[in-house]
Amino acid sequence: MTDSSRNLRRSGRKSRLAQRAAPPKVNPAPPGQSGGVYRPLSDTDMGHIYATALKLLADLGMGEVPHRLWADLTAAGATDLGSGRLGLPSAMVEDSIAKAAKRFILHGRDPNQSIEVGGDAVYFGTGGAALNTLDLKTGRYRPSTLQDLHDFARLQDTLTNVSWFTRCCIATDVPDMFDLDVNTAYALLRNTTKPVATAFTLADHVDPIVQMFDIAAGGDGAFAKRPFVKAHISPVISPMRFGEDAVDVVYKCIEHNIPMSCITAAQAGATAPATLAGFLAQSLAETMASLVMVNVLSPGFPMVFSNWPLVIDLRSGAFAGGGGETALLNAASAQLSNWLGLPSGVACSMTDAKAIDAQYGVEKGVTSLAAALAGGNLIYESSGMTAALLGASFEAFILDDEMHAMTYRALRGIEVSEDNLDFDAISSAILGDGHFLGSDQTYDAMERDYHYPKLANREQPRTWEDDGAQDAWARARIVAKRILDTHHPCYLSTDQDQHIRSRFNILPTRKATAGEAL
Repeated sequence: MTDSSRNLRRSGRKSRLAQRAAPPKVNPAPPGQSGGVYRPLSDTDMGHIYATALKLLADLGMGEVPHRLWADLTAAGATDLGSGRLGLPSAMVEDSIAKAAKRFILHGRDPNQSIEVGGDAVYFGTGGAALNTLDLKTGRYRPSTLQDLHDFARLQDTLTNVSWFTRCCIATDVPDMFDLDVNTAYALLRNTTKPVATAFTLADHVDPIVQMFDIAAGGDGAFAKRPFVKAHISPVISPMRFGEDAVDVVYKCIEHNIPMSCITAAQAGATAPATLAGFLAQSLAETMASLVMVNVLSPGFPMVFSNWPLVIDLRSGAFAGGGGETALLNAASAQLSNWLGLPSGVACSMTDAKAIDAQYGVEKGVTSLAAALAGGNLIYESSGMTAALLGASFEAFILDDEMHAMTYRALRGIEVSEDNLDFDAISSAILGDGHFLGSDQTYDAMERDYHYPKLANREQPRTWEDDGAQDAWARARIVAKRILDTHHPCYLSTDQDQHIRSRFNILPTRKATAGEAL
């Protein structure tokens, strides 16, 4: 072999290695993959649960119904059951299901970030109200701050598989409730153009905060025409009663065309039956009560049917967000919601682990995959949450984004076609070089069919040791710090920002290295 031939072979090998090392040109499994293949309930099971839920609403009814809502529901056909309880007849419930929005757009301020909710499409996002943040420097928990909220928002802004951002922590350093709601909303507007969601402590807070949204949207009334913020509301409190403050917020959100997730968060063995079937029946009834309310007030209004089954450890009473029952119940909830044709929201990946450890990985992986396979449209709490929703972690956001990519790849499944089977390509490789390395089919599949993790370590043990023997927590911390040190977006123009600051008490935050205690 001549020197020139050897050089050509080396050059060709280097080119192939570089091609293999390069990231795929097309994401092999983007958000929005189809779920629904995991069905923990049979059709007969779902029929029994649904029938019991209808009976609960009609015969037991809802308690603590605010006067305004009582009048609106009775005018639409609800019945006074006595003792302050209001029955929702089955025909009224089924009429609301028929009228309810089945699909709608969650807008991002960047239209390319918008997602359609409903059908069998699965999206991971955030949620939660953590009072503690896992400090990037110390690896210990401390009270969450407004700075943390800004930092979490801009961190997730870079993560492909977080499809929407709900404030994941409470700024405990902002004691005034109105200032808290205002500064939470501002953090969302400033740091991301994805669809976002927030909560309103009181209905009186909605009008002024919508004025802030109008400023970001381009003028008075502009936000309502294309709402890019969703409200998280819990108008029904288990067991089977309404919450007046939250109901008032529902009225205000409908007035301003703010899409909403009406969240039921019953806890098995505490505010709902310990039996899983009984729990599902009561929780379904409670979420349908929210659906009836919304569709009586505004038929077809965009509402995510957010039936979030939660579990407590019956030995201690502690919330248990990562167990097998959580995986099973939320998957069943998604299945029931999809069976009714409603846009579904469930809560998974709520690990009980405090550290980024084996417990963290097992609980997050099992619960989030089960919810996705069952077809949950929006999977809340799935990014960044730790310590049974009491904590939020920057490293967790990085790790969870990679976990979601693997889940999306599993949901995408296997495409069987003549081209993919390709008898001739198999024959050619076996009778020719005896391997498939370097073939056109392999290169095509490499780009199209395989997800390549950015964080998971696939090196040999010796290479891993030579590189510092870092665990996943350490690698995720490095990535999180790099993003927080370099990604400082402001998705408000100077005029918009000044306008908002002239009207609201926007509290100062720092732009330097983030994630540590103030």
